[in-house]
Amino acid sequence: MINISVKIIFRKMKATTEPLDTSNPEHLTFTQGALEIAILGGIRMEGLDRMRATLKIQVEHLSLRHNLDLYNDTQTEKLIRKIAERLEIGTSVAAAALTELTDELEAYRLKEIELKVQTQDKRKQLTTTERKEALQYLKAPNLIERTKEDIGKAGVIGEENNRLLMYLIFTSRKRDNPLHVISLGSSGIGKTHLQEKVAALIPEEDKLEITSLSGNAFYYFGQQELRNKLILIEDLDGAEEVLYPLREIKSKKRITKTVVVKNTKGETRTVTLTVEGPVCVAGCTTKESLYEDNANRSFMIYIDESRGQDEKIMAYQRKLSAGKVDIAAAHQLQELLKNTQRVLKPVSIRNPYAEQLQLPAIVFKPRRTNAHYLAFIEAVTFYHQYQREEETDRETGEVYINTTLEDIEEANKLMKEVLIRKSDPLNEASRNYLEWLKSWLKKEGKEEFTNQEVRKATRINPSNQKRYMVELQAYDFVEKIKGEKGKVHHYRIVEMEEYESLKQNVGGVLDQLLKVLKE
Repeated sequence: MINISVKIIFRKMKATTEPLDTSNPEHLTFTQGALEIAILGGIRMEGLDRMRATLKIQVEHLSLRHNLDLYNDTQTEKLIRKIAERLEIGTSVAAAALTELTDELEAYRLKEIELKVQTQDKRKQLTTTERKEALQYLKAPNLIERTKEDIGKAGVIGEENNRLLMYLIFTSRKRDNPLHVISLGSSGIGKTHLQEKVAALIPEEDKLEITSLSGNAFYYFGQQELRNKLILIEDLDGAEEVLYPLREIKSKKRITKTVVVKNTKGETRTVTLTVEGPVCVAGCTTKESLYEDNANRSFMIYIDESRGQDEKIMAYQRKLSAGKVDIAAAHQLQELLKNTQRVLKPVSIRNPYAEQLQLPAIVFKPRRTNAHYLAFIEAVTFYHQYQREEETDRETGEVYINTTLEDIEEANKLMKEVLIRKSDPLNEASRNYLEWLKSWLKKEGKEEFTNQEVRKATRINPSNQKRYMVELQAYDFVEKIKGEKGKVHHYRIVEMEEYESLKQNVGGVLDQLLKVLKE
């Protein structure tokens, strides 16, 4: 909506080359013959389907104030009649002035919007030295391991597997089928921090950070404005309205919406708004079960809530406070990693081993998970593009690079934890509780436990404990061995080594397949 104040003065003709003077964006002036219109406060660039204005019309000592939408033909006609009656100006003069003013403001607004989009999409031009350093980084051996270490040096503490997995997913935004990621963990555990720190290694022109956005607003981006962008959502819990368009643009790589607008003559017409992808979407949440539709399309990263991770973060905080962290070096490394992203170019990838790759049979929803697995292998290959020889398809002329066994091996290392979580019927919180129970029972030399004993040892919230126990019993991980209603219940864990077996099963399948391919 536009909230502008317009001052119209009837005076002698003023010589000007352009009817609308935009030299001062906050004080636009329009001249037509002896009539001058001053637009105070400029105009807003949002809401192209309306041009709301507050007008102050003045002739010598007479004045008139009126509120209207300049795109509303009925309101404009009423204003023209008021001007003619109160200020003794011909209706034809007033109508011509308002019509031309509307056209000029409309053209000015569209020009400013296009300029803003072009400015925002302008990519940084690397110097010869910057480009050389970025290419050297991508061509040097042990690229994946070096990248993992340098992400840590750039300010991401701990989360070694998660930070590299997230970085490669963010890198996939440059491909036609990018990946997506959701970070899960308890409140205040560092989900947003991890996402922000890894996103800081992505060029500013390639990402869009969202804290609050309505679902309808998503359709008003420029048609190409989001193409191959990284969309960062700080808190999915506060972005429910955009989840549907995000889900659609993930799957269909474009979203459309038909709206009704009025032209300058007050005539209504339908306009189809189209926003094209593909995009890479990242978000954080504490509520795993609430975003199943979006989660199915995304990699799920579970934040490390262990005591070891706490110690790493606190040790870094102490070093930072003591002035023993080289901030300048970290910033320099961030810029280098951004530049490596800038020199990565779109390239087709073919995986000659794809038909031999299989997921463990215990993985849930294998169709979509299999697509994620293959796409992640391609993302690793894409990141190694300057270490792969380009080939040309003789029939189609398409230039491509091939996935290597090294790419599959690197992808498997990072994907094992993801596939294990995809194979576990328990959510992360219940799994963590169960694994703590196992460790505690072994430490205490116990085979059974009561809820009271566990609460005393952990100070866990009773409602959370009850929720975990309901889920653990529903999936037969824990069983009640004695206790009647109104008395203390005793429980035991059905199988102490089930999670280790799950890990070995998933990891073993991947390792065996890779071994067969190598042989």
